Amino acid sequence: MAGESVEDRLAAVERRLAQLEERLAARFVPKVPPEPPQAQGGQPQPGEIWLRDVPPHAQPAVAAPATPAAPEPAHVAPAQAARVPAPPRGSPVTSILGWGGALAFLLAAAYVIRLGIDSGWLTPVVQVSSVVAGGIALIGAGFGLRGSWRRYAGYLPACGVVMLFLAIYGAHLHYELIGVKAAGLFVVAVCALSLWLCRAFDSDLYALFAVAGSYSAPFLLASSTGSITDLVVYYSAWGVVFSVYAIWHGRRLIYLLAAYLALVGFDGAWHVHASGQWVAALVFQAAQFVIFGVATAWFSVRRREPMDTATAALHLPALLLFYALQYYVLDRHLPALAPWISFASLAAVGLLYWGARGYLRRPLPGGEFLLWCYLSLVLFHAGYLEALPKQMAPWVVFAAAPVAWWVNRARANASPGRYVFLAAVALVFAVNYLRVLAGFMLDPVPGHVILPVAYAALLYGGYYFVAGQQGMREVKLLLVYAGHIMLMSAAVRMLDVRIFQSTAWGLLALAGLGVSMWKNDRMLAQSSLLVFGATAGKVLLYDLSGSPPL
Repeated sequence: MAGESVEDRLAAVERRLAQLEERLAARFVPKVPPEPPQAQGGQPQPGEIWLRDVPPHAQPAVAAPATPAAPEPAHVAPAQAARVPAPPRGSPVTSILGWGGALAFLLAAAYVIRLGIDSGWLTPVVQVSSVVAGGIALIGAGFGLRGSWRRYAGYLPACGVVMLFLAIYGAHLHYELIGVKAAGLFVVAVCALSLWLCRAFDSDLYALFAVAGSYSAPFLLASSTGSITDLVVYYSAWGVVFSVYAIWHGRRLIYLLAAYLALVGFDGAWHVHASGQWVAALVFQAAQFVIFGVATAWFSVRRREPMDTATAALHLPALLLFYALQYYVLDRHLPALAPWISFASLAAVGLLYWGARGYLRRPLPGGEFLLWCYLSLVLFHAGYLEALPKQMAPWVVFAAAPVAWWVNRARANASPGRYVFLAAVALVFAVNYLRVLAGFMLDPVPGHVILPVAYAALLYGGYYFVAGQQGMREVKLLLVYAGHIMLMSAAVRMLDVRIFQSTAWGLLALAGLGVSMWKNDRMLAQSSLLVFGATAGKVLLYDLSGSPPL
């Protein structure tokens, strides 16, 4: 052993590794019948069968020799034949390593470029050309390695797309080698390339690059003197492109990101450069609402994939952002029409929902969630706060509360958006309840004298409808005690004599106790005892406060 050279030892190690590989392969790979001798020009031997002329479906899994000394079975079970080690699935660690390698490559490229600039042999044209060539080379390398290293090959074209974007902006902004029109055309070309790579590598990353690059181009291209109308056309065209591509590719994230960037990007550009052109802003917002609203509904119809509630929750901020931006413009330039245009947008959302549901003929939980939420927002803000006269608000809320309750009870399913609607109705009712209870600004309200009695009757009616239902103890307590308090406040407001007020309170307690005994309602009886206690305290501490002692 001492006289052996390093080459001999390495050769011995290689032989041992080859033996180990053969043994491991023999455990997982089934035995394959030997090649028939006619492939070498021979003739079949006695006891052997050639399989060249036999149909594939009639061939046995393993060719069994005719000699009785071979105990091997003539057929290998499918489970045994498929016992091939599967490739390991991807993990977050491998993803981090892949992105780390890509980042290291970009840093190394940046260092080399910086070194060439300091040396003086990298002129601006050479720099831009080198970056473009490097990006194209990375895209080609990704296709070359896609068959063997598919998981990591997709990162190379991603880096190439980033390098192409950097080359365009560097040539335009830093070196001024190309004009704004040429830079815009190159951006469009790279975005189209990214969408093609998205299909080729089945990765949403390229589509997100395309969306980000297209919508950020108007802000990154210098000396862009286009009007706000050009930006409306530009963003609307990309919205159509990304919506169609998202439906074709089957990914909602693409058109959803485009919608967010379109609304935010245009609003920022409009406020900075053309805040006076409010008509263009309204046209843009209406166009984006139509484009992305139709895309959302058509995605469900075309691919027969209705949104679930989690997916709808990602669409909800975009819908709320559209409403806020649109109402901001309408309130400043068309204040009288602002609420009614909001109602029209609500009708459009309902039309899209019912159209998709009618075509698919099944419930759409995500669409229903969006419809309930948008209905709550429009009715609360545009309806209650903006369009409704303040002197009529208590009576309108009084009439709308039972209607809202009936609409909620008529729905068979329990959509999360329904609870948003109920919360909005409860908030509006609570505000008007406190207003009526305190008598705040009730003089302009028609029939304000009987308004407390009407609210108390409404609360008692609600308690009557839910009293027979199981559960809902908190709701029952809230209804019955709120009704008692409102009716007691009405007695104080309508009767000037203290003893008459206390008498009315006592009669209320007796009536509640009698109804509780008739209906066998323990909760109502307990609430009546509370009214008795309040009546006694009022008589002793308030009514008899100025009388002489007994």
